[in-house]
Amino acid sequence: MICCSAKSASSRGESQSEVAREPGIKHPSLSKLGKQSDQATLSVATARAILDLEFREDDKDRMRELSAKAQAGSLSADEQAAINNYERVGHILSLMKSKARRSLSNG
Repeated sequence: MICCSAKSASSRGESQSEVAREPGIKHPSLSKLGKQSDQATLSVATARAILDLEFREDDKDRMRELSAKAQAGSLSADEQAAINNYERVGHILSLMKSKARRSLSNG
């Protein structure tokens, strides 16, 4: 599972490059997450659901492909933007999972 995949973009009528150029994830609940990162306030059900989140297999394949191209030094600008977005989403997911684990250990 991923927030911005090429498949979901095409269903919204966006091209993959439009999604890749998106400057960041703008979602009210995600911005609150950073401000409350030291508080473990998630319900048990929510925490467990967050811990189950992961990238879909096709997204993992795409990340491996982009990583190989990056190591070879052959990424296009759109591919660099896509890899940056994967990294950003992965970081946010890590923060969410950290908060979920704290919520479960304190609950």
